[in-house]
Amino acid sequence: MTQPLVLTLSCTDRPGITARVTTFLFERGGNILEAQQFNDRASDAFFMRVEFDPGDTSRETIRAEFASLAGEYSMDWKLALRDRPRRVLIMVSKFDHCLADLLYRWRIGELPMEPVAIVSNHPREAIEHTHLGDIPFLHLPITRETKAQQEAQVRTIAEDTDAELIVLARYMQILSDEQAAHFAGRCINIHHSFLPGFKGAKPYHQAYERGVKMIGASAHYVTADLDEGPIIHQDAESIGHADTPDELVRKGRDIESRVLAEAVRLHLEERVLLNGQRTVVFSG
Repeated sequence: MTQPLVLTLSCTDRPGITARVTTFLFERGGNILEAQQFNDRASDAFFMRVEFDPGDTSRETIRAEFASLAGEYSMDWKLALRDRPRRVLIMVSKFDHCLADLLYRWRIGELPMEPVAIVSNHPREAIEHTHLGDIPFLHLPITRETKAQQEAQVRTIAEDTDAELIVLARYMQILSDEQAAHFAGRCINIHHSFLPGFKGAKPYHQAYERGVKMIGASAHYVTADLDEGPIIHQDAESIGHADTPDELVRKGRDIESRVLAEAVRLHLEERVLLNGQRTVVFSG
């Protein structure tokens, strides 16, 4: 079998789109390995993800010939080759549990990514317990006065390393509107609660004081609106009256790590399509 291709598309919903797409692939010798679709009746939009073996037909041929069909339906589409891990730039501050989890999942082959660099606003000693191996570590301090300069450095690093995805693995800095716009659609953040939720310092202590019975985490794309970007993945865990703030923090670390890792995996596998302020997430 040749290297599979992944076709993702969205457009205004019309009868026959699925038939046209699958027939197109069949006529070119393609063998569909996985296909999912979603008709959003609220927005009258259609979304589809197809993973297929192209057989003897080249990716370039499929891309060129599909453009005509895509134009007929005014599709927003992408044809991706599952031939290599995606290049990922990870940003972190002092809490390294999400970083450590991502690197572990990468090393065991669970995440199809290649970490190209780790950027932190704190020195390496702040995350000394996490094994980085040969991944370049770049300490870029940031203050209110140097924020624009530091963010420009991050953009340069992303460009020089050909980073395809930026992951904020508990990077405790708010990106400027310019930075958020620059990385639009390819920057994922992990938030320490369901959104909306307890904001500001010590969210788990706030939750404790309010006597909540469930805590969670949300992974979302970064936008100029703080913590309001399209949500990719969320999870939660029940807690009881006997749980202390420290125990909530411990449980929260676990939730944050697994939610971020799942969001990254879904993005890397081309399973997330934007639907305005929401996302369509095809499981797999």
